Amino acid sequence: MGRIHIDLFCSLDLVAQAPGGGEADQADDGFSYAGWQWPLMDDVVDERIDAGMSGMDALLLGRRTYEFFAGFWPSPEDEVARLFNGAHKYVASRGTPQLTWEESTRIGADLATEVRELRDRHEKVYVSGSLDLVQTLLAEGLYDQLTLFVHPLVLGAGKKVFQGGALPTGLRLVEPAITSPKGAVVLRYEPTGRPPETGVMPS
Repeated sequence: MGRIHIDLFCSLDLVAQAPGGGEADQADDGFSYAGWQWPLMDDVVDERIDAGMSGMDALLLGRRTYEFFAGFWPSPEDEVARLFNGAHKYVASRGTPQLTWEESTRIGADLATEVRELRDRHEKVYVSGSLDLVQTLLAEGLYDQLTLFVHPLVLGAGKKVFQGGALPTGLRLVEPAITSPKGAVVLRYEPTGRPPETGVMPS
């Protein structure tokens, strides 16, 4: 069985809407801070993003992210382009998007079942973009690694990481937290497969 990896950029108050700006990042609903991540990017964040994508053989995208990526990534000739172009692309959509990018397949009739099948079929499925898609996976507990890039700002409004609910589960930090020069904290977790533990503090 393979693994599903989610990388997600968020603010200190866990807003994850439109970090890169533009329609592909869901800059809608009157959200005023699309592109908030860009001023906080640095080499450490870039390196950790690259590390998260390393080894993927499948890419799971929402429709709008797919359309944005398909219009850009087939042309560059760098390592990220090589990874994206060499991976099979799965597009979560209830519609009929134009699949112009090589090795692309639409899924979405029964998203949870189909994602479980992807996990059986691929060694590493990397989830990119589409907060709605990520929220669905979190709600279903359909991930094997969750990396949060927590940035040093409070946005006060916007769509949040767990806004759609999440399956209660314990998580374990799989490597020490990494702090970038501009203050982003990278937290890489794996679910324990067990519900959260509870207890009473001694008096």
